[in-house]
Amino acid sequence: MKTQLLMATTALAVTFGAGAQADTLRLLTWGGYAPEDVVAKFEEQTGHTVEVTKSNNEEMIAKLRATGGGGFDLAQPSQDRIAGPQAEFGIYKPMDLSKINADLFIPSMLDATKANTTVDGEVYGVPHVWGTSGLVVNTAEAGSVRDYTDLCSEDVAGKVSYRLKRPTLIGFAFAMGEDPFAAYGDPAKYEEIMGKVEEALIACKPNVKTYWGGGDELMGLVRSGEVVASMAWDTGGWKLNEDNPDVTFVAPASGALGWVDTFALPAKGKADDVAYEWINFVMQPEIAAMITAAAGNFTASQGADEFASDALKARYQASFPPEAIDNIKWYPPVPAGLEVIEGGVLDRVKAAN
Repeated sequence: MKTQLLMATTALAVTFGAGAQADTLRLLTWGGYAPEDVVAKFEEQTGHTVEVTKSNNEEMIAKLRATGGGGFDLAQPSQDRIAGPQAEFGIYKPMDLSKINADLFIPSMLDATKANTTVDGEVYGVPHVWGTSGLVVNTAEAGSVRDYTDLCSEDVAGKVSYRLKRPTLIGFAFAMGEDPFAAYGDPAKYEEIMGKVEEALIACKPNVKTYWGGGDELMGLVRSGEVVASMAWDTGGWKLNEDNPDVTFVAPASGALGWVDTFALPAKGKADDVAYEWINFVMQPEIAAMITAAAGNFTASQGADEFASDALKARYQASFPPEAIDNIKWYPPVPAGLEVIEGGVLDRVKAAN
């Protein structure tokens, strides 16, 4: 792996030394995704300059929409925020996949992101930082909990928690053998699936200690022992594992629910070649591990977990063996109208006795 990194680094240096133009990369990204030490390495090895603007999904879309895709050379929207804005506003340009080293990416993540960011046959995004929601379990107290619907078993009655939010609806649907994402284009089918989930969640209410609203609340419930199993994010489970080795994140049998923040090229970007250099640079495993240390989440870099701290690497590999990675259900863009269906379900579950 280190040999691969050295070869890639040498290639970058040779490219620049052979007369490549020093350009500025205007990067629109999230906090932690372009840490100072990574930027410094890139600038030293390529001669390019990186200008980092920190943002979020809503701001990224607003900035690019206001300029017709100008002002930045590389942006990092979530994968479910690309197809819709592109179809409506035309703020991105297609990726030239021949300029990306696909061998640096975890294949299933690359394939899923390409599929979810395709518009009119063109790919508009490749994956970078990712995370999931699934199960946080006290394995000593709730070892039988392996999927979302196990939260409703008698073994953990009164000691479970989850949010009344759409991830709970989606997770329960998958655990019940449905494929809600496949029904996104069929509102009637989606409503049918959500009806089944509604019944299950109402029946499960006696098992629920409380519906948690924030991460700190959930952390307190698990640490106190009041909750032994919950739906939550992977990073939350790993943080709890630092205090109690019995508590950890478990990727559900039906698949963790995954989000991905991507690399996407703004329509009027002026430094595409530098953008591709940056992508290939930061996806190198050792560099990607530096980003994980700063951002707290892993990237789609193949093998980067080997360069993480020993403790984080152990937690990651225990939660995500290769088969669990390949089984992640990545959030696609949400079609108009589905949130109304989901909102009705959540309201009725909340009101039910």
